[in-house]
Amino acid sequence: MYDLIIIGAGPAGLGASIYASRYKLNHVVIGGEIGGQVVEAWEIENYAGIESISGKDLMEKFVKQTKDLGGNIIVGNVNKILKEGEFFSIATEDGKKYEARAVLLALGMKARKMNIPGEDKFLGKGISYCATCDAMFFRGKDVAVIGGGDAAATAAIHLAEFANSVQLLYKDGTKTFEPAWDEQMAKMGKIASSTFTNISGIEGDEKVEGLEYELDGKKKELSVQGVFIEIGSTPGVVIAKELGVSTDEQGYIAVDQTQATNVDNVYAAGDATTGSNKFRQIITAVAEGAVAAGSVYKKIKLNTNKK
Repeated sequence: MYDLIIIGAGPAGLGASIYASRYKLNHVVIGGEIGGQVVEAWEIENYAGIESISGKDLMEKFVKQTKDLGGNIIVGNVNKILKEGEFFSIATEDGKKYEARAVLLALGMKARKMNIPGEDKFLGKGISYCATCDAMFFRGKDVAVIGGGDAAATAAIHLAEFANSVQLLYKDGTKTFEPAWDEQMAKMGKIASSTFTNISGIEGDEKVEGLEYELDGKKKELSVQGVFIEIGSTPGVVIAKELGVSTDEQGYIAVDQTQATNVDNVYAAGDATTGSNKFRQIITAVAEGAVAAGSVYKKIKLNTNKK
């Protein structure tokens, strides 16, 4: 029986484990993707104390510190959480079961799909949601990036190091990436950008060969061999809802200032929550994980000791 089981091994989950170890909570981290979406980041320049680092390298530091402090990380996917009296039973896809007095959901985000013609057909055949993972497969090719946020801008910059050309497309009014990325893209010399009103579809035979979109009522075609979709993410909260955890209208787990949910002894932290004004940054995910671990300690350990 654990004091706490942390579900999710991204910044929130690992950050929570670091604090749980310092609070001497008997706990375990269970996650299918160690490091979460952060490992896909080509370059991170806004994490306090580290001027520049790749997402993969930063998460390796998180993992090392987690383990050095005594945290145990289990690679696996949780498919069921049941509340059994005062305790929780957690089942993983490989058939193993764990029990805990409290649960912390650090479920992170999943890439948002555009649901356009050809998107599913060409997944893995020219369609990608991870430039960091797949950029090297498009060396010398022409590619398009769809999205107007920081993730799209950084994906375009990273792809420009491999691809022959990069076309950045974003819906009019959705350009939100930092001006600094504009300057860097201009220096690359390989990146062009344009707005669109609608993406008609992705074309090809066995693999991606082109992209059709509309702008001001006119159809336009791009001859590209790769399309990277960077339009944001949605909270991965399926198991949370099955447990009865409340979410807001956008699907984010509702938490209070202690990171507690509406279900007793169930906490949540990171990108999938309503906390931190939904800022969705590594630093806020870690902070929420730390707050959650502290809250569990106060409720599980301190209250027990007082009895």
